[in-house]
Amino acid sequence: MTADEFKAQIARTYGTPSLVIDLDVVDRNIARVQALCDSVGIANRPHIKTHKSPVLAKLQQEAGAKGITCQKLGEAEVMAEGGLDDIFISYNILGEDKTGRLGALLGRVNVMVAADNPTTVAGLPHAAGIAGRDLPVLVECDTGRKRAGVETPGEAVALALDIASKPGLRFQGFMFYAPEDAVETTQSFLDTALAGIRANGLDAETVSNGGTPNLANLGRIKGITEHRAGTSIFNDRMMMRVGAAELEDCALTILSTVVSRAGPERGILDAGSKTLTSDTGGDLDGFGLILEHPQARIARFAEEHGFLDLAACNDRPKVGDILTIVPNHVCVVVNMQDRYVTVRGREIVGELPIPARGMLR
Repeated sequence: MTADEFKAQIARTYGTPSLVIDLDVVDRNIARVQALCDSVGIANRPHIKTHKSPVLAKLQQEAGAKGITCQKLGEAEVMAEGGLDDIFISYNILGEDKTGRLGALLGRVNVMVAADNPTTVAGLPHAAGIAGRDLPVLVECDTGRKRAGVETPGEAVALALDIASKPGLRFQGFMFYAPEDAVETTQSFLDTALAGIRANGLDAETVSNGGTPNLANLGRIKGITEHRAGTSIFNDRMMMRVGAAELEDCALTILSTVVSRAGPERGILDAGSKTLTSDTGGDLDGFGLILEHPQARIARFAEEHGFLDLAACNDRPKVGDILTIVPNHVCVVVNMQDRYVTVRGREIVGELPIPARGMLR
């Protein structure tokens, strides 16, 4: 079967646009990350915010991963319902409703959470009380990304002591999402924070770092015990740009049909902002890489229209052509979909639901 015949078969069966994952590539990507972590003696705790599927999370665990990471409580609830245990929620959880849900979750599975401020910490004993067991808490630390996290080792030590003083809470360690070029800064922060907590009778059982691009730094920050990589299971244009993946490592593509060619240098795809999203991936050109016509640009969107700029193309697609697109940022694309079409090479396997998509609370 040719590539065009295979795309046509998927389109006939599932329609377009369709989110397609090649399970052979998924398996290779999972095995690669596990081997990298194993080679330096660091536990692999993959982040499910990319794939949002208990089935794929179980594949990661079967390959050797230690638990999983979720960004939001709703994702963690879906994963627990799907049979996953040992869940790290790497996000501040605030409010009685959410700490109540956290307590119910902690009563069913092993959970640890992150916090970067006393207000979050003050609410967490509510969850521990509901579950009737201690809740492990990591202090989130910032070493240059300027997102969440305490900004100094002194603040990290103070928050660790605050956690340890609260009923039902157990200080578990530190969490980082270090910039890729901040190895020395992160090492200095961690060393100082560890010295500070040890001087106060505490220790860090878990020191967690994250990010697919940071896989290149595995083993360089001494004291890291686990790594959280999400995008690595699928990869995308962003990972290709930073050198964390090659095209053959991109397991997820979108099949989209050319539905209009109203002008010689333009066309319309049936994949718009509701499919590919408006994420530019930083400084990437256009909104996806079209494998059949790499000189073509997905220049802009309406909700259901992808506007093609074909000015640089000698070979231009026709109405009815089915195109294969590698998205800029795979995580946000997955969150827009209800299912994957699963394949192995040029064989259709079936459908796989995405039950944690949209779980933003």
